[in-house]
Amino acid sequence: MPTKNQKIAPRKPRTDAQRNRERILEVAKEAFTRSGANASLDDIAKEAGVGAGTLYRHFPTRDALIEAVYRTEVEKLAAAQRKFSDAMPPVEALRAWMLLFVDYIATKQIIAPALNTLVGGPSKLYEGSRSQIQGAIDSLVKRAIKSRDIRRDLEPFDLLRALIGVSHVASGPDWQQSARRLVDILITGSRPIK
Repeated sequence: MPTKNQKIAPRKPRTDAQRNRERILEVAKEAFTRSGANASLDDIAKEAGVGAGTLYRHFPTRDALIEAVYRTEVEKLAAAQRKFSDAMPPVEALRAWMLLFVDYIATKQIIAPALNTLVGGPSKLYEGSRSQIQGAIDSLVKRAIKSRDIRRDLEPFDLLRALIGVSHVASGPDWQQSARRLVDILITGSRPIK
């Protein structure tokens, strides 16, 4: 029994509960991307292989699920930066992360309207994600500059701004293929001038 000054560490979720949560988030991302933010929560639960009660235990409201999908995508971007940096040459890590960012834009395009309806708006949610994303691309670009794969005068935010600009034209069915081509153009244009 803990003494008065000892704090009890929160219990880790059971492995199966964590798996259910992750599966719900992945299925929800796909459903929101496919059908918009009003996708059926019952269908999401069914496709995730859980009951509606399990979904609502993890995410009591639609807004909670949408916000969790968004946060998870941002966390994946941050984690991918580290993973790519550990496993790939600098410029390839940057390219892989930029391609992943295109997928993030697709998810954000679908759920942004729903995020905007959250009480108080999404500003705090966006602020936290902005710093994680900025930190990831800063690290990748600095590493590529150090290896001399990317020109020294390149500002990481310029690459990010170009990718974000893609989201403003993300209306056609083939915009993601176009965005992927843009990543290669951006990488080529970022190479040192010889």
